[in-house]
Amino acid sequence: MPTERQSQITASIVEQTGIDDAMIDRLVRTFYGKVRADALLAPVFDQRIADWEPHLRRMCEFWSSVALMTGIYHGSPMQKHLPLAVDSRHFDRWLQLFEETATEVCPPAAAAHFIERAQRIAQSLEIGIAIQSGVLLAKGERLRRPDSQVLLPAGSQADAAP
Repeated sequence: MPTERQSQITASIVEQTGIDDAMIDRLVRTFYGKVRADALLAPVFDQRIADWEPHLRRMCEFWSSVALMTGIYHGSPMQKHLPLAVDSRHFDRWLQLFEETATEVCPPAAAAHFIERAQRIAQSLEIGIAIQSGVLLAKGERLRRPDSQVLLPAGSQADAAP
């Protein structure tokens, strides 16, 4: 059960951005539709997700907690992402698709709210994966693994992915 302070914070965010459960659902479903069709990201997700509906519901809970501070998501995203064969190219593409989707399906204030949080999440996950891989990134440095250590589209080279 949310505290009164949590409820006030959520209400304030809703008032400022217009974000609600329906908008979160539309954003999540549209975004993951793009991810599933993306040559770079789809293979990463295909290795981990067989049944998409539970994942989409979980992502709606996640974004409700992140965007509205509802606290309904209980999980450890970092632990789920640490074993993935990804690097900065994947995070850049993920952010590109997310920003594109948020801009398409949300009013400007909501899109900006989601995008700011997505940028922080991507940065945090990339740093966590780097540390798990034994790489300490300097400020502004990005995780770039050899092509053989990441999932890339068949036949692509380092320059093929954003």
